[in-house]
Amino acid sequence: MILTALLLLFVFVAISLPVAAALGLMGYVLSERFAFFPMTGALGELAWNSSNDFILIAAPMFIMMGELMHRSGVSERLFAALAPWFARVPGRLIHTNIAASAVFAATSGSSVATAATIGTVAIPNMDKGGYNRPLFLGSIAAGGTLGILIPPSINMIIYAVLTDTSVADLYAAGFIPGFLLAGLFSLMVLALCLYRPAWAGPRVETAGLWRARLGGLKNLLPPLGLFLVVVGSIYAGIATPTEAAALGLMATVGLVAANGQLSIVVLVRAFEGTVRTTCMVMLIVIAAFFLNFVMVSIGLVQAITGFVLALGWPPLGMLLAIVIFYLVLGCFMETLSMMIATTPVIVPVVVALGYSPVWWGIVFVILMEAALITPPVGLNLYVVQAVRRGGAFADLCAGALPFVAMMLAMIAVLIAFPELALWLPSVLNPKSTG
Repeated sequence: MILTALLLLFVFVAISLPVAAALGLMGYVLSERFAFFPMTGALGELAWNSSNDFILIAAPMFIMMGELMHRSGVSERLFAALAPWFARVPGRLIHTNIAASAVFAATSGSSVATAATIGTVAIPNMDKGGYNRPLFLGSIAAGGTLGILIPPSINMIIYAVLTDTSVADLYAAGFIPGFLLAGLFSLMVLALCLYRPAWAGPRVETAGLWRARLGGLKNLLPPLGLFLVVVGSIYAGIATPTEAAALGLMATVGLVAANGQLSIVVLVRAFEGTVRTTCMVMLIVIAAFFLNFVMVSIGLVQAITGFVLALGWPPLGMLLAIVIFYLVLGCFMETLSMMIATTPVIVPVVVALGYSPVWWGIVFVILMEAALITPPVGLNLYVVQAVRRGGAFADLCAGALPFVAMMLAMIAVLIAFPELALWLPSVLNPKSTG
């Protein structure tokens, strides 16, 4: 069973079969080959049960929040408000890219939306400032990945549904690692700019700097307000994650209207983008639930868990092997597909090794972040390249590599100090067993 499943997975990935079709076919072949009774008859009920989960309603609302923010002009004001705070730091606008991505990530929940939005604002300033192009572009692609780690996160919602884990615990666990990873990005940029001053861009006039800093604070209030509406309502006990997503969407519509950007054209484009992304996600989720049902029914999950534990490797050694597996897989597989296809198999193994599913959820998201900026299938690389409209793609890949190194350093820190992810959930939800 294990060999058949692996062979099917690699064949379907190699022939570039659409992910939902690949997962559905895997489930069908495994059912026909190993099940005692045909399981395809349960597909209708599984499709209904998997798609009407209340928590999944939050996903399209977070997607639409990102779509509206992308088209509302908030990002330009956010970027302009943050830039003066890094005026005296070597690599000024590169740090601004990272900071703006972190703040925007706290409102959008999407890495692609974050990279596209910040890239649209930042890239026109790249050549004007004389910055090192690969590092500048890499900061946008890597900064965009923070959209799936810093709450709210669409990927964490899907992970929570697949593993029956608390969304609130996952969001709380992502706070400290998310902003710490953004800090590591900036620290690495600072070190490179000090080592190579020519990469740091021009010096700027500091006259009136504090006036610009304080004057821009008003443009930081809308993203902060959205963050407090969504995440604050969850931990204040006012709303569930799904209800918080609805509140966040209503607040976003109000913000766009207050900025004078709300129009029929903007709404139609936001609706189209939301429907397109939601349909893709839900089709994959339905196919994944069918595959999970088949794998559990035929005993494949138990067989894989038993096989791994029978190897006798220490938990740390097995964990490192899983991390390497995902780093390699992420080079060839889209992140959402990677998560949905492997979570039902890997999470039971990780839990059997004694690790928390909440802690692993954060480590897993960072591995997905790395996959977003590693060629040849790094989605954020292609998003930034499309926004850039030309230039050598190799420069973008080279600029992303130092940020991948920082992600691996963050994973090492989480392995050494798991409380960085688990402390805040234990404080906000003492009854949690994650």
